[in-house]
Amino acid sequence: MPGADGAAGTLVLAGTPIGDVTDAPPRLATELETADVIAAEDTRRLRRLTQALGVRTRGRVVSYFEGNESARTPELVEALAGGARVLLVTDAGMPSVSDPGYRLVAAAVERDIRVTAVPGPSAVLTALALSGLPVDRFCFEGFLPRKAGERLGRLREVAGERRTLVYFEAPHRLDDTLAAMAEVFGAGRRAAVCRELTKTYEEVKRGGLGDLAAWAAEGVRGEITVVVEGAPAPVPGELDAAELVRRVRVREEAGERRKEAIVAVAAGAGVPKREVFDAVVAAKNAARAAGEGGGNGKGPS
Repeated sequence: MPGADGAAGTLVLAGTPIGDVTDAPPRLATELETADVIAAEDTRRLRRLTQALGVRTRGRVVSYFEGNESARTPELVEALAGGARVLLVTDAGMPSVSDPGYRLVAAAVERDIRVTAVPGPSAVLTALALSGLPVDRFCFEGFLPRKAGERLGRLREVAGERRTLVYFEAPHRLDDTLAAMAEVFGAGRRAAVCRELTKTYEEVKRGGLGDLAAWAAEGVRGEITVVVEGAPAPVPGELDAAELVRRVRVREEAGERRKEAIVAVAAGAGVPKREVFDAVVAAKNAARAAGEGGGNGKGPS
C-alpha cells in the first residue's frame, strides 16, 4: 500500500566492507545519512562503521538479525508501505547472502515495493578472484551443515559438480570441513582457503584438499572463505558398473529419489541413463540372488 502521498518507500540493500573500511562505496555514506530507518544486523558495528566514515545518521536505527528477522520483517514492510526509505546493512558484505535480508526482500517484492542496492565488497567474488581456480562458472554453497553426517551428505550431492564451488566456514570447523571435502572430492582436488580478506592479516592458502586439511588441523583464525575446484570432466566409459551403482547409492542415502539419482550420475559420468539404470538393476538382482541362496553358505538345494 502506498503512503499518504501516494508513493511507497524503497528498500535499499547496502553492501558493507568485508574488512578494510576504506573499501566502502561513497554512496553508502549518503544512504546512511538520509535513510528514514536503518535495519542493522549489529547496531554496535553500525555505530563503528558510521564513526569510521564520519557519517551522522538521522533515521531510526533498529536491530535486524537472525533471531528477530521473522518478527521484525512485518514492521519494516509497514514502514516501507508508508513511504519510508529503509536501509538494510549487515556486519560485512551483502545483505541476504548468508546474512539476514531474504525475508525482508521477499516480503517487499510481494507488496510491490521497490528494492534497490548499493553494491559493495563481496567475500565470494574476492575469494574467487584470488583463488587461482577457474572463475568462468561457479556456484555458491554458503555454510555447510555443522553435523558431520549432514555435511558429508551435502558434499556428496555436489561431488560431480564441474563448476568451481565457494563456501563460507567458521575457523573452528575448517579442519573438519576440509577433511570431509578431501574424503568426498579427493585429497588431490585443488582448493584455496581465503582468510581475513582485505584485512591486515589477509592470507590465501592454496593446495590440494588433503594438504589444506593437514594445515588447518594446526588451527586457523579469522573469517574464512573456501574455494574448491570443480570435478574434472568425465571420460565416457571410464567408470565401471560398480562405481556407477555406488554413486547412485550415495545419492539415495542423501535423500534423492532413485530416478533422479540415476539421471544425475549418468550426466556426471557422461554415459547414457540406460547404462546406469541397467547397472543398478543388475546389482539389485545379484544382491537378491545372493540373499536367497546364501543363508547357510551351501547355495540353493
